[in-house]
Amino acid sequence: MIRINQIKIRAEREGELLEDKIRKLLRLKRNETFTFEIVKRSIDARKKPDIFYSYTVDVGGLKEQDVVKRVKGGQVSIVEPVRYCFPSSGTKSMEHRPVIVGTGPAGLFCGYMLATHGYRPILLERGMEVEQRCRQVEEFWKTGQLDTECNVQFGEGGAGTFSDGKLNTLVKDKDGRNKEVLSIFVSAGAPEHILYDGKPHIGTDILAKVVKNMRDVIIANGGEVRFDTKMTDLYIEEGKVKGLEIRKRIRGNADGEEHFVEERIETDTVVLAIGHSARDTFEMLHRNKVPMEAKAFAVGLRVEHPQNLIDQSQYGREYPKILPPASYKVTAQTKEGRGVYSFCMCPGGYVVNASSEEGRLAVNGMSYSAREGENANSAIIVSVSEKDYGGFGPLGGIEFQRMLEEKAYKIGEGSIPVEYYGDFKRAVLEKAENPPDGSRDGESGWKSQGQGGEEPFYGRISPQMKGMWKFGKVHDILPDALNRAFVEGMEYFNRKIPGFAGEKVILSGVESRTSSPVRIHRDDKGESEIAGLYPCGEGAGYAGGIMSAAMDGIRTAEQIAKQRGAFGYTWKKYMPWQK
Repeated sequence: MIRINQIKIRAEREGELLEDKIRKLLRLKRNETFTFEIVKRSIDARKKPDIFYSYTVDVGGLKEQDVVKRVKGGQVSIVEPVRYCFPSSGTKSMEHRPVIVGTGPAGLFCGYMLATHGYRPILLERGMEVEQRCRQVEEFWKTGQLDTECNVQFGEGGAGTFSDGKLNTLVKDKDGRNKEVLSIFVSAGAPEHILYDGKPHIGTDILAKVVKNMRDVIIANGGEVRFDTKMTDLYIEEGKVKGLEIRKRIRGNADGEEHFVEERIETDTVVLAIGHSARDTFEMLHRNKVPMEAKAFAVGLRVEHPQNLIDQSQYGREYPKILPPASYKVTAQTKEGRGVYSFCMCPGGYVVNASSEEGRLAVNGMSYSAREGENANSAIIVSVSEKDYGGFGPLGGIEFQRMLEEKAYKIGEGSIPVEYYGDFKRAVLEKAENPPDGSRDGESGWKSQGQGGEEPFYGRISPQMKGMWKFGKVHDILPDALNRAFVEGMEYFNRKIPGFAGEKVILSGVESRTSSPVRIHRDDKGESEIAGLYPCGEGAGYAGGIMSAAMDGIRTAEQIAKQRGAFGYTWKKYMPWQK
């Protein structure tokens, strides 16, 4: 296969000239035919206002050595594309069906791979199926009435279902799992351009449909998915998993009472794809002496800017309007050595109430596939470690998160607390003995309605949020050291993106669920010290986003398959939602 890198086409003519460019670069004659596949497409805005799409393509159907020999430069090479291959089944018999706890990206893809290769997995999900879950979450955003078992964190698809649906990852992919995940998404209804976009995303609206279609494939291939079903205990004998206890929630009608049914499932294979917010499950695992440790993570606040501010910064003031809403990625290190960086940036998105526990409030960011919202939002987060929350053992990070979320809930009186950056900064610098920029920066003191100070050049903006919100003292949520680091980072980012630290930039909090504060130990075969237990995905501490979690789910399925034989169930290759 011939690979061509950095084929540049002006943004205004994107897609029109690609075949002609390939022919010209390879010096092909008019009668020479070829096929090509787009490997990657990204936007190159380094010389704005001249903006280009940059393509990498693989070309087939030609005599590779002859073509490469006559083309000069390093733009063209011969490659062997990585093709994903699921391993052959092991020889150890499997007496019981494998059980996967959680249907976020890790659990869903682990279940998908095991189901389509004959292992008939049972997937347990404490929340509802995605159709019912979406209605439940919308109701929570309207009324504030929280279901602690089905919300933005819990339910089919995991926390990623209510996000931007970003599908990029920094994980090295020598085995082709990344492309396999994207291909499965496309087969389940995602648009094909995610296979090659440099920053692929599908949005929460499409993601919900994809998740449902993947569930259908799992069931069609002998798997089982149980909703409203929570793992409440593990049975371990002589260092081996022997089964688990579950509690099935039977929901009543509008006037009826719900009740619960308990059951024991016999199994010697349990995949822990529990997600980063399953705090009660972490506590149960800790009681059962499952080896785990606290890990570093990050907390911070959501920051909202007008999307046109970000577009102009990234593309220039006279950018082509056909370009998608722009994103950004910013990082800094404070004088005290803390990392401050953007996380889960949502162009044209919304800040959402992502709470999962009564009396505690957390936020996240979300975009729909069109990214048509007026504001861009991102979490600006500050790194924390055990020295910030030590004293609670492996679950110390969870207690730290809870403490911050309780403050946010009280400050907002159950709604998302909001504050203008100018007021936040003045309040923080009042407390600081050594302000980051060495000055008191004007008027001090917090104002209840956030008035005062110069309007930034883009004018006043309004919060774009899913869930009720109100103005409050956001500067009282984080510890002083983290607040100072946050301000230092914001001022640094303002030099990169003018207006980023504007007076009326909107802050909300608290962003506490960036990643798992716990790592459950596993060996190089993906197995815990407790035989048959497979910690997996973001909750177990081995991923950080939809793609890396999905890839880890596939990897875990591979590890199980290498050791154990399948049940011989034949893969139904049709997709049940297709006619």
